[in-house]
Amino acid sequence: MTITRFSPFRSQFNDLTLLQNRLNSIFHDFALPTSGASEPLAAGSFVPAVDVYEDAQKVVVKLEVPGVREEDLDVRIENHTLTVKGERKFEAEEKEENFRRIERRFGSFVRSFTVSQAVDTDSITANYDAGVLTVALAKKAEAKPKQVKIEVGSATQPKQVEAPAA
Repeated sequence: MTITRFSPFRSQFNDLTLLQNRLNSIFHDFALPTSGASEPLAAGSFVPAVDVYEDAQKVVVKLEVPGVREEDLDVRIENHTLTVKGERKFEAEEKEENFRRIERRFGSFVRSFTVSQAVDTDSITANYDAGVLTVALAKKAEAKPKQVKIEVGSATQPKQVEAPAA
């Protein structure tokens, strides 16, 4: 004879979890538009992948936005917040085709990034090439690293240390 631990809520908990999972799947499937096939149509907004890196001179933000035209991109900086907006449009002439599968996402996107106080918001450049938007934000002169030359002197005569001009 084996001993089994009795839990009065175990069966009820499993039933509630099962019900919750079923409801979630129903609402998830209901929220996605379908093309009449068994798979949902890839519609709605998308979130482009972003790389952010920093060096001594600048902060660079790269966004992957293939298929987005340059005139459909909007890059703004306000109150130390960099905002990139854009839209990838579904071409009207392709709607007539008999698609079997659509995996690319279409729609609009907004990405916002808080930038450091060390960034000069007046010197921002943006470049769009081969589906990659590159936004470069130069750092202020006082935020850039400076090299200080150290001279060796005697302990009785301290030498003046001067920072070279940047």
